[in-house]
Amino acid sequence: MASTYNSLGYQLMATGENAGTWGTKTNTTLDELKETFGYITLAMTEDRTLTIPNGSTGTNDGRAFIIECTGTLGGTRVLDIAVQAGTPAANIEKPFIIFDNTTHSGDTLTFKVTGATGFALTEGTTYLCYHNGTDIINTGLGTGDVTLTGTQTLTNKTLTAPKIVSGGFIADAGGDENLVFTEVSTPVNELRITNAATGSGPILAAISTSATDANIDLNINPLGTGVLKSGTAAVKVAGTETMWVPATAMYASTTNGAEAAQAELTAGRPELKTFDFDASTAESVQFNVSFPKSWNAGTVTFQTFWSASSTDTGTGGFTLAGVSIANDVDYDTAFGTAVANTALAASGTQDDLMINVESGDVTIASVADSTNTIFRLVRDTGTDTNTGDLRLVGAKIFFTTDAANDA
Repeated sequence: MASTYNSLGYQLMATGENAGTWGTKTNTTLDELKETFGYITLAMTEDRTLTIPNGSTGTNDGRAFIIECTGTLGGTRVLDIAVQAGTPAANIEKPFIIFDNTTHSGDTLTFKVTGATGFALTEGTTYLCYHNGTDIINTGLGTGDVTLTGTQTLTNKTLTAPKIVSGGFIADAGGDENLVFTEVSTPVNELRITNAATGSGPILAAISTSATDANIDLNINPLGTGVLKSGTAAVKVAGTETMWVPATAMYASTTNGAEAAQAELTAGRPELKTFDFDASTAESVQFNVSFPKSWNAGTVTFQTFWSASSTDTGTGGFTLAGVSIANDVDYDTAFGTAVANTALAASGTQDDLMINVESGDVTIASVADSTNTIFRLVRDTGTDTNTGDLRLVGAKIFFTTDAANDA
């Protein structure tokens, strides 16, 4: 009885056959078995048909397990394999790993069984597929798997604890940075994002894994001079605030006090309610305020608003000093050190509004929250040069808050 060959071309020797040569033939079969787990490359510049001959005769590329397709297609290409092989013929039924390393340039490459449809390969993709005796079936394994270096789209994947290196990012569809992650050493405080049902807004919250961090700020830091916005409107945040104190809220000091005055410039137009400060005597006014609880109890700065009583172009300037009086403390307390603003030259036109630039820091004596703060504003006659009265309209106080509200 003669030998037969299975669908992978392996020789199946009959009983009593090949006396004296069966060892050689067995070794040949073992070599063919090795080829079944082997790797080959195929240049797909033309259609190719994989073959599995009987024994070791002929081209046996259909026996290979891993096939790398190479070259530029240059047209519609087909990688084909027969339905059956062997003697007597039997369905081939074997797996393949196919790597499409060709250049398509708009053309297509299909892997199929003769007379069937198979499936189209995608340039740069590796497939695990198999010959089922009828056609080449793509398992789908590999094409959607995540690899260390590949670029893949994840769909319906659950990530329980993904790790992103410090400086790593989540990119947009174009690959540009969308959300960048950085870390500090021994971090314990973090963000939690919670979605919401109908009628409620989602929540961005600061949380902690530390047993000692019960109160944690949530820091949102614009870049440079940028501001925090809600929609198109800037969000009001703690920082520099201003307080306008008109002359009508001031009172003349008993000693060398400025003179309260009211001037009608033209009937039916704005009238000036001012304090007039003499050119030669350092006259003063006082006013008191109660800063909001959100005030940081720090230094303040100020601007003065005034007009000249004549056409003199000499400069005008003021000094400001302050003291805070707490509950159950005597008002008879000295002011802090007076700070002068930069004297400003008058325009030479009577009744023009003149506004000094913001002063340097004024340190308030006995400064504290929840106090009544009294300020003393004095014309700086030792520095300014205007020879007429300066008519003070009011002062603007700049202070800093460090809390969102007064709660």
